Amino acid sequence: MTVTPLVIAGLGPGDEALITPEVTAALTEATDVIGYIPYVARIPAREGLTLHATDNRVELERATHALELAAAGRRVVVVSSGDPGVFAMASAVFEAVEQSPRFAHVEIRVLPGITAMLAAAARIGAPLGHDFCTINLSDNLKPWDIVERRLRLAAQAGFAMAFYNPRSASRPHQLARALDILREECGPDRLIIFARAVTTPEERISVVTLAEARAEMADMRTVVLVGNEATRRVGRYVYTPRRAG
Repeated sequence: MTVTPLVIAGLGPGDEALITPEVTAALTEATDVIGYIPYVARIPAREGLTLHATDNRVELERATHALELAAAGRRVVVVSSGDPGVFAMASAVFEAVEQSPRFAHVEIRVLPGITAMLAAAARIGAPLGHDFCTINLSDNLKPWDIVERRLRLAAQAGFAMAFYNPRSASRPHQLARALDILREECGPDRLIIFARAVTTPEERISVVTLAEARAEMADMRTVVLVGNEATRRVGRYVYTPRRAG
């Protein structure tokens, strides 16, 4: 039996115009779309398409379900927001394959998408114009002490930074701690950008210094960008020179 490739697709940051044509084509051909509830809600229902929406903390179960359907000949698309390889479902699917050799024959295609980090950077200018790193501030899958260590080392190395999952109802204190670490390592004048719901009607972007930054400025729909020591304002824009030291 010919096994249909399992597609893992990024839906971009929110604006439907930012979904790539490649992803749109895959969704048009799909018999099943699988993903976290709000991401599946972005896919219009149609005849012949089954939507499988699940909670955010069942990634491996979701990945296994997708692999089972693909192995049975269904045309499956696993959806993530942004890019599926950035803190999203692509890793979960490959983890499920590693744990279950019965899926080794399933072909997998990963279709990239525009991340919230890149969409936010484009909205405000070019704050990631030189070397940068991306850190997930959630400690659901790694200890908080690792997060703290990475924050300090990234700041000491002079990286601009992008933070995903900065603050949730169950983790209200961690962004405050992260900001304290950044103030210790970078000083009070470093620029920081809070970009919420970028490219959607709820978009809100603010640029402040670390001295002015407060944890309450972010929630789980916010991506936080921190400049390096050379990052500066030019009019209403923020950019990092390409020749930063």
